[in-house]
Amino acid sequence: MSDYMFMLESHLSPGQNRAVAVVDEAARQAQMGVFLTGGAMRDMLGGFPITDLDFAVQGNALALAKQVAKSVPATIVAKDDLRNTAELLFPDGTTAEFGMARRERYAKPGGRPQVEPSPIHDDLLRRDFTINSIALSLHPASRGLLIDPANGLGDLQTRELRANSSYSFYDDPSRLLRLIRLRVRLDFTVNERTLQQFRNAREAQVERLIPPRGLFQELRAIASELNGGDILAALEKEGLSSLFSPTLTGPKLNLPALAKLQKARQLIPFGATLPVDNLGLFLYFITEKMNPKEKAAFAKQLQMKDEEVQAWTRLEARARPAEKKLASAKLHRPSHAFDAMQQIPGEVVLFLYLHSQNRLVHDRIRNYLQKYLPVALEVTDKDVVAAGHDPQSKEFAKAKREMIAARLDGRAKPKKVDEEEPQPA
Repeated sequence: MSDYMFMLESHLSPGQNRAVAVVDEAARQAQMGVFLTGGAMRDMLGGFPITDLDFAVQGNALALAKQVAKSVPATIVAKDDLRNTAELLFPDGTTAEFGMARRERYAKPGGRPQVEPSPIHDDLLRRDFTINSIALSLHPASRGLLIDPANGLGDLQTRELRANSSYSFYDDPSRLLRLIRLRVRLDFTVNERTLQQFRNAREAQVERLIPPRGLFQELRAIASELNGGDILAALEKEGLSSLFSPTLTGPKLNLPALAKLQKARQLIPFGATLPVDNLGLFLYFITEKMNPKEKAAFAKQLQMKDEEVQAWTRLEARARPAEKKLASAKLHRPSHAFDAMQQIPGEVVLFLYLHSQNRLVHDRIRNYLQKYLPVALEVTDKDVVAAGHDPQSKEFAKAKREMIAARLDGRAKPKKVDEEEPQPA
């Protein structure tokens, strides 16, 4: 095993490691060359948490994505037939993007590109920034080989953002937003030449050429960042937040709520299985101060689909029965509370943690995030196998749940219900 493969496995969460293994096996069966690229490599080599997986495929990436989705099963949440790309959502919340290794040529700024298959080197050089232009081969013949044609590794070491091309912001104006996002997220400086290219593109007002769905996709990327509020604040300072909505400026930007959301998301332990619809949760808070007319205009501006709109407009209604369930006297044991919250979507759990006025519900969610989930992570599949259970059997998952429950309830003597209720001031 190469040093880079060892580094990769040690940086991935259990769910991400499983996803890489499934993709690796599917690529072998399809006899396709696959490379881990983009943000996953940037984050691994830069020492940042890996938030998503990005695979470059030498072949039909859509076909490979469909094969992986069928075998897991996972859900294809987005696809682009022109670029031969697809995004998958795995059952545990892990996300992965599959894209054909390709060249893209633009006849005019922000226009529809001409796309053709290419070797991995050309694919890396057509990307936005050098730190996103590094690949790790997963092919059996070159497994663990690092490919870095633009010296992105050097820019990671100097903590600098550098565009791959003088036309980067003109070819794809959404990269203007991405530069701000990466600068804030990574706390990097911007290369002086790249900064001048950014200023030239702004002077030419190419940001007006970003299509509605391009804006939506970038907002979705911001929502996935732990410091999304800081990124929106930086975009407002640059005069770019209004691209999403004229109301996303000043007091209506709701930065205090986004700061609280940022702290709440940091409570989720690394490796925990708690799928969260970050976009729906994020959109709820950035639209919280909008009136109904402004919310409708915001959704129309970004050409949101019905299910995308409902993800944030129905979040409060979805949380009501969950709040009632979590306030039940039946959850007097830690294992009972853990089981109940495992059945509630992660975005609803975090929403209630931030919004619920019921002290008992709030305390139970805090215990779930800070105590119960870490305890559950201590029980591994190896422990269940050591207890005599076959990992291929139907009873394996049940046995693991029972072991987690025993560990949870053994940590502390269960409290009585009236002892959990908050005392009056």
